[in-house]
Amino acid sequence: MRHFGHIAPEVRERLFHEEPRDFTADSPPRMLAAALGATLYSPATRPQLADDVLKQAGRGVVSMVLCLEDSIHDGEVPGAEENLVRQFAELARRAAEGAELPLLFIRVRAPEQITDLAARLGSSVDMLSGFVLPKFTEERGVPFLEALTAAEAATGRRLFAMPVLESPDLLYLETRGETLAGIARTVDKYRDRVLALRLGVTDFCSAYGLRRPADMTAYDVQIVASVIGDVVNLLGRADGTGFTVTGPVWEYFRHQERMFKPQLRRSPFLEGRADDLRQALIQHDMDGLLREIELDRANGLLGKTCIHPTHVLPVHALSVVSHEEYSDARDILRPERGGGGVLRSAYTNKMNEVKPHRAWAERTLRRAEAFGVAREDVGFVELLTAGLPG
Repeated sequence: MRHFGHIAPEVRERLFHEEPRDFTADSPPRMLAAALGATLYSPATRPQLADDVLKQAGRGVVSMVLCLEDSIHDGEVPGAEENLVRQFAELARRAAEGAELPLLFIRVRAPEQITDLAARLGSSVDMLSGFVLPKFTEERGVPFLEALTAAEAATGRRLFAMPVLESPDLLYLETRGETLAGIARTVDKYRDRVLALRLGVTDFCSAYGLRRPADMTAYDVQIVASVIGDVVNLLGRADGTGFTVTGPVWEYFRHQERMFKPQLRRSPFLEGRADDLRQALIQHDMDGLLREIELDRANGLLGKTCIHPTHVLPVHALSVVSHEEYSDARDILRPERGGGGVLRSAYTNKMNEVKPHRAWAERTLRRAEAFGVAREDVGFVELLTAGLPG
């Protein structure tokens, strides 16, 4: 699979200075963590779940979470588990016929579900990349990770964990430091199995009866922004001790999956007028999403939890590395620059300091491997419109 692999090769050639690289479920964890992109959640109760997965894969989704937790009623769990077993068998059959699947994860409620489902899936466990672990703390997380390790040993399948950081103990000031330190100890112990850390901002807001409106980002809610900052501070460091931390869910959407297309085709921003793009997207409750994606990356997050297919393309389009970013990163990482120093950027609009900007440059090139590098004259609009279904 690859990002933007669903669009025609000649279109990709026109858009990309360097195209996104291919990867598989067996690629190195570092590549998979960078390539998660917009991780689309779906309730595990959907009767045509296998068809839904393949449909979204055909539209550019590369990672999905099939949810047994908050998205379904407590009484639906046994039926949802049975449905997952059936749907994974169907996905395995379709994959054997040549269908390409996204990375698939199951969000569980309890540790015992991990070992139970891994056994019940049988050979179709090969379609599974791992499990999403809810309300993760040191106390709750260790049993989940022990169950994951047991399931991996029993199946012979490499399985990853994606803990969700959403516990009130992580939010409350008096318990935050201790809770974060416990989480850090736990994920460090199981570092090889932890693919990425996910932020559960909806649960954070719930603890205070808050809900951000469509014109505000998570970073406008100060209680939430402070938690994100602390999580990145301890768990997102660029010194080799950190993890990929993904951006929070965006809750707002319109029902029409083709909501961008009429505006994009009519609007003169296709000729480069960015103000018209912003106005068109404001009408569709998307302006807040676009700002939040940009703020996610500025605050050290990569990828995003998504609950609606219309959010996927904006996340991926804004994840592509610009030609200017790529040029700066390559200049900073040239071998002859190893001794440090300052140089003017190739775009002659900034100074690149080799030592302070090195970690940024390394992260930028990892993102370029996953999402590609746009040509010099290609921006967000072209990338977004190219990815829209026909």
